[in-house]
Amino acid sequence: MGSELPDYYFRVRENGAFVFRVDTENRQRRIEMDQIAVVNVKKGEIKPHGDRTLTPDDLSEIEAWMAARTALLAKRDIDDIHRAVDYLNITTQWIQSSATDEQLEDVTDALLLAMHDLRSVLVRKKADRLMKARGET
Repeated sequence: MGSELPDYYFRVRENGAFVFRVDTENRQRRIEMDQIAVVNVKKGEIKPHGDRTLTPDDLSEIEAWMAARTALLAKRDIDDIHRAVDYLNITTQWIQSSATDEQLEDVTDALLLAMHDLRSVLVRKKADRLMKARGET
């Protein structure tokens, strides 16, 4: 572990994080992590842990982490979609080149329904964007 630890540690969870203040300035020079807050990124909530009062520095650090986390999650979302496009192409190639009749029987209906659903949503969203661009909301 490096010699310089951060002042805060964020234990990531489903919708945010538990926030800890990191302390190494104790008599035993042990790393102590004191939970100070719970963060919900989706709701934009910062809740002090227990009866704690968060300092302006605490809030500033937590808000900066929330902004960085939101940006990271958005980047991951679009990356996942680009990977899905790649995976659709790989699936098409697999179907064309090596899928057996039994394998196709197993996946065809599910793929057709998922693709139909996806296409319907994409077409509707594209039409909405075009109408909005023309001012036809």
